[in-house]
Amino acid sequence: MSQIDRRTLLGGLPLAAAAALPQTSAAPQRAGQLKITKLAYYRSSIRWRDLLFVEVHTDGGIIGLGEGTCHGRVDVVEAALRWLEPYVIGMDPAGPEKQWERIAYRLTRWSSGIIPRTALSALEIAFWDIEGKRLGVPVWRLLGGSIHPRFRNYHTHWDAVVQSANPDAFAERAVETVKNGWTAVKFSVPNRSTESERIAIIVAILSAMRKAVGDKLDIGLECSESLTTRTAIRMAHALEPYHPFFMEEPLPRENPPSAFGELAAKSAVPIATGEGILSRYDFRPLLEGKGAAIIQPDVVKCGGITEIRKIAALAECYGVEVAPHMCYGPVAHVASLQSMSVCRNFLIHEWEGADDKLFQEATNGTYPVQKDGYLTLPDKPGLGIEFDAAQLAKRYPFTNLGSQVEQRGRF
Repeated sequence: MSQIDRRTLLGGLPLAAAAALPQTSAAPQRAGQLKITKLAYYRSSIRWRDLLFVEVHTDGGIIGLGEGTCHGRVDVVEAALRWLEPYVIGMDPAGPEKQWERIAYRLTRWSSGIIPRTALSALEIAFWDIEGKRLGVPVWRLLGGSIHPRFRNYHTHWDAVVQSANPDAFAERAVETVKNGWTAVKFSVPNRSTESERIAIIVAILSAMRKAVGDKLDIGLECSESLTTRTAIRMAHALEPYHPFFMEEPLPRENPPSAFGELAAKSAVPIATGEGILSRYDFRPLLEGKGAAIIQPDVVKCGGITEIRKIAALAECYGVEVAPHMCYGPVAHVASLQSMSVCRNFLIHEWEGADDKLFQEATNGTYPVQKDGYLTLPDKPGLGIEFDAAQLAKRYPFTNLGSQVEQRGRF
């Protein structure tokens, strides 16, 4: 066959294929179009925190689940969401990234600060839930994952049931925790004694736990922003023989990146921080200053699934791992877990283990629970859980626990 004949044959193939296709008189309408019809809000108070959930209702019957928990400020977040209502009612929530861009950058640039950012997160999470339900796939598939077969998690606020600072009580709790399958926990460093007394107490606790369970538990330490650079360095040196998993928020978050950088350079214990840092732009100085080995962005505070993925990707460029902050309701927990499905530098996920049974009941058994220290992603469409926020609010009505923080002696 000649070159001309070959070109003629190949050139005719697309025409032949097109002729074989069914002919339509007009372009089809986009399938699955929806309109947001209303937002519904539900508050609950569970154990020590206030929770805020938002349902985004659509004319197609699909309801997106979001969470705007900001302990002590849920009423203010709800007010911000109500301010946003006229801008979202009637719109098609398709394309969460597009909606994020619109809310964050076009609506008078109002999205800076913890309250508007939390409101944005609540809606954004609900939009992802709607998108997955509309298309019949889990959010993690929409994100392109999952690249992880399972996700390690740690039991946060683990010491809530330990009624004393007696090291033996912590050791007994550690043995029980290992038997229940957990491989990592986090608890708070005592903060109501002198500097030397605090260090002595935490050293005694860690020593007792190590004698009881050896290295079967990784132990994270919540420092609650209660140290200075000097005292944090001193504590890190004292704790080094017991190899803690990390020291979380040792310094007030208002400290400059240079303070975190100095601490990280002089501490053999990895420094973790970031639950109070919002956007990727806010994380950048900390990362450039080498102020943390582990960052802890919060999906409900940073701007939702869209933003936390970008924060994780930025951290990856600096060799920093991600252990998301989480202490809220079932919607926030699964939204954060879904977002980590495509993050190569994911390390471990914070998890309110004490609420597992309650959240399983509230989600008709669809909430993920740790097994052998790991979680698996829900495989149902959207966020993957069945959750009735109204029923939870009836069972655990809102009591405004946030207003009682000082009276309860937390600070």
